[in-house]
Amino acid sequence: MSNNNNVTLVDCPRDAIQGIQYQISTDKKISYINQLIDSQIFDCIDFGSFVSPKAVPQLSDTLAVLDGLNKDDKVKLLAIIANKRGAEIGAEIEKIDYLGYPFSISETFQKNNTNASIAQAYDTVKDILEIMNSKGHQELVIYISMAFGNPYGDYWDMDLVSEWVSNLKDLGVRNFSIADTTSEATPDSISNLFHKLTKEFNDIPFSSHFHSPIESALLKIEAAYSAGCRRFEGAILGYGGCPFAKDELVGNIPSELLVDRFNKGNFESVSELMEGFQKMIRNEL
Repeated sequence: MSNNNNVTLVDCPRDAIQGIQYQISTDKKISYINQLIDSQIFDCIDFGSFVSPKAVPQLSDTLAVLDGLNKDDKVKLLAIIANKRGAEIGAEIEKIDYLGYPFSISETFQKNNTNASIAQAYDTVKDILEIMNSKGHQELVIYISMAFGNPYGDYWDMDLVSEWVSNLKDLGVRNFSIADTTSEATPDSISNLFHKLTKEFNDIPFSSHFHSPIESALLKIEAAYSAGCRRFEGAILGYGGCPFAKDELVGNIPSELLVDRFNKGNFESVSELMEGFQKMIRNEL
């Protein structure tokens, strides 16, 4: 059994709700995310994003949601950005601890997700770091999207992942989330990639962000943990998925599974969060 003191858990309500077609009210989002914060189970909450409201209407009220959150020094807040403008907005806000940028090693997905090529995305990271460094109070998290392959036929291998981690690290990036956006990963490929990354970059605290069917979720968690990963991302009830990836959304690792595996919370607290999430998406909270 793992030592739960060295495992960090991230819950991602932003990812969970971004693909829901009907608009959830701002008040209901605030109430649920505050419930997540108050539970003290999660070390970080991925709460929203500063992206085009036309692209992701569900997250168009991120600033209003943030204004209503009861910030706790023990629980970090993370917001996703997709361009320089998002960084300019997010970097001004003291309440936010991390800004996350999705950097895909699949050319097709990078264009689908941020309307940019990989080369353009690399230049965007430079701009983002310059903006954030001028403010000095936040850290950048790079999500290496399609880290285990892609459904588009774009070239992939593990060395490509390492190459881009190295390139981005040279710019000054120190936080990476290894993301399986379309559930391409297997337990073996997860084990192999995390062993490789933790050996080559032993000063980087890699995180795992898997989209996965529930049947294989625990096997993937175990594979990442055994290979040295100590930061895990999920969403209550396994909701979510990227609306820019492909037609059918593959959900997140259920946060309740992570909580149980690493002994991070009690049954009553987790049950209340599951109930709270269900009420929010049914507009009953």
